[in-house]
Amino acid sequence: MARALKYLLLAGALVFAIEAPRPFLEQQSPIAAPVRVAYGPEPGFESLDPNLIARARRTIDMTAYVLSDERVIEALSAAASRGAKIRIYFDPEQFRRIGRMNDNVIALVNQPNVRARIKAEQNDLMHLKAYAIDGRWLRTGSANFSWSGERRQDNDIVIIDSPQAAGAFTRRFETLWARRDNTDPTR
Repeated sequence: MARALKYLLLAGALVFAIEAPRPFLEQQSPIAAPVRVAYGPEPGFESLDPNLIARARRTIDMTAYVLSDERVIEALSAAASRGAKIRIYFDPEQFRRIGRMNDNVIALVNQPNVRARIKAEQNDLMHLKAYAIDGRWLRTGSANFSWSGERRQDNDIVIIDSPQAAGAFTRRFETLWARRDNTDPTR
């Protein structure tokens, strides 16, 4: 009976592979790379982003649904001061927020070496929380760049040390950045 079940499962897998939609089968090859996965809230979880951003020397391309954590903003500002070219793509909700943290974001995007764009007002969110650094590291995951997202909420951060993964993100970022209806928060 166990042998019959084994063959039945194998046949089912084969049928799926044969009948699976072509785009599913034709996706790019899997990426083999060092990966760090962290789950929060845990001690040190809130330091992952500032510590990774501190490694940036040339570029940071970031998509931020929310960017309000002062340590992340300070790390981005320090990277810009070191000469890293930073581009940040925001959801429009970020700029509806009021208070000190929003002022910090406005100060950041007005710094030399920092450019920002806001997705046009639509019903669809720009919900990514990711960035690529120097064409090498990709940070992604569910954690917003906010105090609560990195210190209170159940979230994950995935850091991939892979030019291939960073490049795939950067290609998608270029598509978002090039949208004609984006706005510039500094104008």
